[in-house]
Amino acid sequence: MAEFLMPSLGAGMESGVLTTWKVKPGDAVSRGDIVAEVETEKGIIEVEVFDDGVVSELLVDEGTKVPVGTPLAVIGGDGADAATDAGREADAGREAEPEPRTAAVADRPPAGRSSQVEARPAPGGRAHHDTPAARQLAREEGIDLRALTGTGLHGVVTRADVLRAIRTRQPAEREDRVSPYAPRRAEALGVELAAVEPGPAGAIHAAQVEAAAGRAPAEKPVAAKKTPASKTEPATKPKPADAQAAMRRAIAAAMTRSKQEIPHYYLAHTIDLGPATEWLTAENESRPVPERLIVGVLLLAAVAKAVREVPELNAHWTGEAAPPLDAVHLGVAISLRKGGLIAPAIHDADAKSPGELMSAFKDLVKRTRAGAIRGSELTSGTITVTSLGERGVETVYPIINPPQVAMVGFGKVVERPWVVDGELGVRPTITATLAADHRVSDGHRGGLFLAAVERLLQSPEDL
Repeated sequence: MAEFLMPSLGAGMESGVLTTWKVKPGDAVSRGDIVAEVETEKGIIEVEVFDDGVVSELLVDEGTKVPVGTPLAVIGGDGADAATDAGREADAGREAEPEPRTAAVADRPPAGRSSQVEARPAPGGRAHHDTPAARQLAREEGIDLRALTGTGLHGVVTRADVLRAIRTRQPAEREDRVSPYAPRRAEALGVELAAVEPGPAGAIHAAQVEAAAGRAPAEKPVAAKKTPASKTEPATKPKPADAQAAMRRAIAAAMTRSKQEIPHYYLAHTIDLGPATEWLTAENESRPVPERLIVGVLLLAAVAKAVREVPELNAHWTGEAAPPLDAVHLGVAISLRKGGLIAPAIHDADAKSPGELMSAFKDLVKRTRAGAIRGSELTSGTITVTSLGERGVETVYPIINPPQVAMVGFGKVVERPWVVDGELGVRPTITATLAADHRVSDGHRGGLFLAAVERLLQSPEDL
């Protein structure tokens, strides 16, 4: 058994409204299947499941607002596994109680750590069992695991159990879980710290203070058990103006945290696009109109391949380090028709040809603006590209989208005087900018990256 939890679908997300279930109890699901739609401040997101199995129970009604990390459903194994689990519970003589749950994706330890449940002494001489993720969160939040009753299989204490203990703490117990910066931020924004609703892990950081300054206090978390339909209060559908304002607040909060927490450095470089545009014109002559390429796709291809040469820019900051990631999932900033911005990712962009990237880009833009984006596309980006060339902007200075450590910007194509082989002429040029995290890289490495982008655009046939 595994719990399917409300995922975090972007930096700063604290809760979401489960608008639609795509499955029902008894349905078989496979990793990657769409099981629900969740409404966030950035729109409706399709949410995938990360475990194979059978839906045993839906814990939350449609229309309910729930915090990130709240169990939404229970996913069991195949029929044989479910029967075996049931038999074990009967043999143990357990009284009727909510179905035991093991740790879900959130309980899986980081790479390199043991995934085994650990037994340790507990008061009264009985054995106490807990998962690695539960132990880590308990250490961070000062929770005594021995005092908790586990809801995992055979009484294992899971991360969900620790989260429930955090949420039920008394206010006096929360004093040591306020970040050092939160009180200063609260004073600057005129927010009463005692009235700030803690985040999903029960702690108050600057993000919670900023959220309290921009909106009414958040709803109290719903219980993990399914609330009877008669007692469930569906979330109020926001008006378009309210939804746009909420998105602006979400973007502002995320970017504020990015600028406060990430030591940005910026580089800019002007690139001759003559070879790229000449190749593009010749290439499009042999393509049907619906399959013709645009300059923007060549820029995406160049970034995706250049970052393989400077892999530290293709990473997620974990809090202490940012180990380079193997896959290049290229985030693309897309403006929404009703306002706002979202940056879903094209998976494995470095392995795609310009034609494949063009198809993937068109599909991503269409689904994003239609509200059919997947949660994995929204959270898996490893480096993001933004372009304002079509808006007439020559130079863009991006703000890094955490937990990523770099972002690339492109302006519009501008004809400039340019010297080629000692002769002055007029060439199409574009300004590329890089915003990168100084904890992970430096100007030297950033310069190598922009040089790689330029070199690749001088040989577009190799993209």
